[in-house]
Amino acid sequence: MRKILILFYFFIINSSNVHANTINEQLNKLFDDLKISSESSSFLIEQKIWKLWSTHPNDKKLTALLAEGSAAVNNNQLTEAINIFTKVIELDPNWAEAWNKRATVFYLVGQFQKSQDDIDKVLNLEKRHFGALAGQGLVNIQLKNFEKAIKSYQKALEIYPSMRSPEIMIKEIEALIKQELI
Repeated sequence: MRKILILFYFFIINSSNVHANTINEQLNKLFDDLKISSESSSFLIEQKIWKLWSTHPNDKKLTALLAEGSAAVNNNQLTEAINIFTKVIELDPNWAEAWNKRATVFYLVGQFQKSQDDIDKVLNLEKRHFGALAGQGLVNIQLKNFEKAIKSYQKALEIYPSMRSPEIMIKEIEALIKQELI
């Protein structure tokens, strides 16, 4: 009986690792495609990336909890959303999207340094997270770190060349810098 339990345990561990590897392979291909895609096809690729990021590789309950937190954001229940995303992070601190969602809510409630701290964690876990990089740009604008904001948007463009917001935001930041100099 013990041998069966051990074999079952190894099967579960290996199957979850295989699933995680499959997700990473899918993401790698999507990011390769994103770099060479047209503006029209890049949106579909972006949506596939977000779907993979928002789906926990091993736990459907965590995926559902993340969706519950997102619903709370959509209903402007921001404190509740922070609590839900914090719970998800506690259950799996290696899931980048949980950190990203909480970073977004921290930004929305004006807790910019907490948002930046969570973004740092996202980028540590998934350096290609163009959403977190764009969010980092917004945070740095609020913190008046304009050069850092521009660098964040430039990194996002390296990953996602047809992403629209970075070019728009870089122009706006450059205008802000000029205003500061006057």
